Amino acid sequence: MAEAVNDEDSLPFMHARGINTLISDSGIMRYHMVAEEWDIYTINNEPATWKFMKGLLMERFDENFHIDLYVQSDTAYLHKQNMWELRGRVVIRNINDEVFHTEELFWDMDAHEMWSHKFMRIITPERELQGTEFHSNEQMTKYEVSNSAGAFPVSDTETQENAAAPAQGNAGDNAQQMPSP
Repeated sequence: MAEAVNDEDSLPFMHARGINTLISDSGIMRYHMVAEEWDIYTINNEPATWKFMKGLLMERFDENFHIDLYVQSDTAYLHKQNMWELRGRVVIRNINDEVFHTEELFWDMDAHEMWSHKFMRIITPERELQGTEFHSNEQMTKYEVSNSAGAFPVSDTETQENAAAPAQGNAGDNAQQMPSP
């Protein structure tokens, strides 16, 4: 014998198609969302879970209504109104024009941080970095990438100085922190 299946287990509370909406926070317009489909599930009076199974495009605005974060993913979930789970082809662009590519990203809106355990590729105007075990602040401006590798331009004077100086560093340390430009 199994428990009876009720509507809350399998049917969305709300199903919408062709979404293009603005969301405010404390009366100030903060987010623009575009999605092909949006399902909201409520189970046992818990905070709702939002599901975007056919992709999500979201832009976040600063206090002057400039886009300070652009998020796109193939699939997205918002758990308990505070934890985003982005899956598939996830692309994020921050205010510094840095672009992040990964297959999975989590965004804790209460702790104001983002992270991923999957491969991450970061493209900035000056350099390119890739690695795993990504951790960042909510603005994606201060981040750390472990198991990293990258391409960084080096000027001729830096090359000559580095050739004359002995190499320093900890060979066992494979985490690299990139300051924001």
